[in-house]
Amino acid sequence: MSNQLIIYTDGSSRGNPGPGGYGVILQWGTAYKEFAQGYRLTTNNRMELMAVIVALQALKKNNLTIKIYTDSQYVVNAVEKGWLNNWLRTSFKGKKNADLWSQYAQLAKQHQVNFTWVKGHADNLHNNRCDTLATEAALSGNWIEDVGYEN
Repeated sequence: MSNQLIIYTDGSSRGNPGPGGYGVILQWGTAYKEFAQGYRLTTNNRMELMAVIVALQALKKNNLTIKIYTDSQYVVNAVEKGWLNNWLRTSFKGKKNADLWSQYAQLAKQHQVNFTWVKGHADNLHNNRCDTLATEAALSGNWIEDVGYEN
């Protein structure tokens, strides 16, 4: 069995802002789990980040080595280029989605997380599946409130 957790994520918003959703796949060796949820009113970037947060919240162990594949340059660049560290130092002054970035930062401390950007709607089977999950959730009408956005 693999000693690395692989996570695929995608977010969707129909209208941006508008109804949105996320899709997540967790893969550990041959074990595989999917998550999706729709939101009444949100943005694409929030759903991209929410997917990562939900994936990390689902973990039952700490100190895991995690590789996250996403088509969100917003998420990848914020973490891999160190933007998030600057935002944390400045208390997110003037930055959007501070509520979600704060959640992500706390969750990520518990693991070794690396992001890999993948081209959306291309040839990555799992990223395409996450896109389908996110889009179906966004269109489902079975939405919950994105409290951080709507407030």
